[in-house]
Amino acid sequence: MRIYSPDGADRDTLQALSGTNIDLIHDVGNGQLADLAASASNAESWVQANVQPYKDVKIKYIAVGNEVPDQGGNTQDILPAMQNVHDALARAGLNGIKVSTAVNSGVTQGFPPSHGTFSAAHMPPIAQYLASTGAPLLANVYPYFTYTGTPGIDLNYALFTSPGTVVQDDNGLEYQNLFDALVDTFYAALDSAGAGSVGIVVSESGWPSAGDTAATTDNAQTYNQKLINHVGQGTPKRPGAIETYIFAMFNENRKTGAETEKHFGLFNPDQSPAYPISF
Repeated sequence: MRIYSPDGADRDTLQALSGTNIDLIHDVGNGQLADLAASASNAESWVQANVQPYKDVKIKYIAVGNEVPDQGGNTQDILPAMQNVHDALARAGLNGIKVSTAVNSGVTQGFPPSHGTFSAAHMPPIAQYLASTGAPLLANVYPYFTYTGTPGIDLNYALFTSPGTVVQDDNGLEYQNLFDALVDTFYAALDSAGAGSVGIVVSESGWPSAGDTAATTDNAQTYNQKLINHVGQGTPKRPGAIETYIFAMFNENRKTGAETEKHFGLFNPDQSPAYPISF
């Protein structure tokens, strides 16, 4: 499970998760990055307020920023904030919690996947820091947005429904779905940054059920069910299960922005299923 802010309703969620043994990604809000980057004491205060009171919650990762700067915050604050939070956790005896940041595919470039590099200058130092701490990179992977934003991509390739190979990489690897290609582009970028030991956790992936091109209930159900069925096998470059978080649990009828942003949920706001799904 992933929660995006320790305030308000998410604080209630933390209480509800106590004793459940459910793995959790616990976000630091983008608006807090500058404070956490500014001083070790600020990070220590954050850990004392938002982690230490929840010793019975299985916090697995702290996401220091989500899609910075697209969702707010400054990229220059990410790494010092990560370092300060990591050190504050260590001082509190919470070394088992890994500290990372969540990014989208916009920080990478290159095609086919083996040509992947980081297009964002702030990423190689972050990747190298993750290598030094043994933490994974948190990647928000959305074939939907790549499909709608890139002319010529076949819908079946994005939905895991292509009958055969669509992309033949020049290293011999074959790609039958866009999800694998996007994840392996991240892996290639990590390699190019000298951080090939860093793993990837897919911290968001999903498909909207309404609101724009190809956003239908059938497509959302197809994508998410096939994602669930697929991630246990890994990618052509990195076979093996990929820890993956579906975005989102609920449709968000009050969310601002593009209409699709309201329709990523597996459940409606009244808790009824948006469509059948099997885990």
